[in-house]
Amino acid sequence: MIERSHLAIVQEVDRRGSLTAAADVLCLTQSALSHSMRKLEDQLGTPIWLREGRSLRLTQAGQYLLSVANRVLPQFALAEERIAQFAQGARGTLRIGMECHPCYQWLLKVVAPYLSAWPDVDVDVKQKFQFGGIGALIGYEIDLLVTPDPLRRPGLHFEPVFDYEQVLVVNARHPLATRAYVKPRDLLNEVLITYPVEVDRLDVFNQFLTPAGISPRRHKTIETTDIMLQMVASGRGVAALPRWLVQEYAARIDVVPVRLGAHGIAKQIHLGAREGELEVDYLRAFIELARASSHAVA
Repeated sequence: MIERSHLAIVQEVDRRGSLTAAADVLCLTQSALSHSMRKLEDQLGTPIWLREGRSLRLTQAGQYLLSVANRVLPQFALAEERIAQFAQGARGTLRIGMECHPCYQWLLKVVAPYLSAWPDVDVDVKQKFQFGGIGALIGYEIDLLVTPDPLRRPGLHFEPVFDYEQVLVVNARHPLATRAYVKPRDLLNEVLITYPVEVDRLDVFNQFLTPAGISPRRHKTIETTDIMLQMVASGRGVAALPRWLVQEYAARIDVVPVRLGAHGIAKQIHLGAREGELEVDYLRAFIELARASSHAVA
């Protein structure tokens, strides 16, 4: 019978590269670990590893067990965490992954009333999953994913919570500031500032510049929204951001939004969750509150 300990051994051997290192992490002796896996191999009737010199190579059966371990062990860990919280009288922790750099300010507006409405639920925001959140959601590392670009996967559900327009941000004294909209060729001589994201995932490229065969004079990346907008305000480049965010900053920073193309670039922010957890009351409540708060960023 395959047990949780077997999956943990396979996973740690793959991570650490040897039985000895895996045994240390799992607080086992190497002989106990080896005996456990030999017994499993006898039961399954197939080897898990093949020795190649001093290293181990997973067999096809071992690779399958590793894939099962990577799916199942995070679920075990989450279940233990949730049960411990229930035992302490808490509802749990809502873990939110961010795949949207400029959405943090919006998220704060949702989290504050949510924490007031659900005093027995904690919120943990994991920004390290920026632009890699699908794997974190599938792997049970987060419970909700905030993303403008949902990738449909079996077992996942995405709900749009608000619409927005992606716009060009320029200094208020920039020649483009008075335009009703800009064309791709208007950016030929511009320094375009974006978040450090793959170009093919940036709307200003994949929906505006690239289809027209246009590249800006220079492409510069900056991680922080505030610094990005300060650079734009000082005339050191232009940027592409949600209109609602630009309007919030425009009151204190000398920048203005300009439409990208005659018809603009329409976008939506989605919240993604695992299908089996959509009816968890405090998770569903967050989604509904996020949708109700959409007027704050429209």
